Amino acid sequence: MSSSANTALRMGRYALPALAAMQCAPALTALGPLRTKLLPRLSGAGRPDHVALTFDDGPDPLSTPFFLRLLDAHGIRATFFVLGSMSRRSPGLLRDMAAAGHEIGIHGWHHRPLPLRGPKATFGELRRARDFVADVTGEMPRLFRPPYGAMSTAAHLATLSMGLTPVLWTTWGRDWTRQATAESVHRTVIARLSGGGTILLHDSDVTSAPGAWRSALGALPMIIDTCGERGLRIGPLRSHTPC
Repeated sequence: MSSSANTALRMGRYALPALAAMQCAPALTALGPLRTKLLPRLSGAGRPDHVALTFDDGPDPLSTPFFLRLLDAHGIRATFFVLGSMSRRSPGLLRDMAAAGHEIGIHGWHHRPLPLRGPKATFGELRRARDFVADVTGEMPRLFRPPYGAMSTAAHLATLSMGLTPVLWTTWGRDWTRQATAESVHRTVIARLSGGGTILLHDSDVTSAPGAWRSALGALPMIIDTCGERGLRIGPLRSHTPC
């Protein structure tokens, strides 16, 4: 067993439940309702009066600034799960996101499915992304979202050894498709949104249909209004749980 695996196995009383769950993680991450019920923390379930707003795949200088301006206009901070490869292209934008008070998590270095990668490649990719974000923002990331929502045994071991917490989502907008519109994204998000939920949107189309980010941007004011009507506060994942 590698030294990283040994480290993970020694990490307290939470290690064994995580290791027991990881064998079925790829299947569970593909089944949203089942995952939310069986693994609420992994799904991003939090305080019943709060909704966590999260974005994947940035930072992208062509699209992310639009989201930042809209969020700032509403006084909302969010969690951005960034790709290391995108962050390396726009370190100044990443630094601005953190300075504006947004929470920065990592989404890997490249947007590749982790179940298809070995332990060494998985550990190296996560560490590379984590360390780059820490160097640019001055703060060590604590959250990780796997590409495509697919964890693996190696990914669980890597996150445990690096002190990263995997977080998925309870609802998404399917905003990455060519057919997505602001209305369809809003409708899809709200259909499964409840207090304590985590919303997944994308602030970049680097892994989506060209221009698909515009549907998420257009839906965002409607999502904010709907949450307000339901008495739900919107914020980053760090504000999502009592602890």
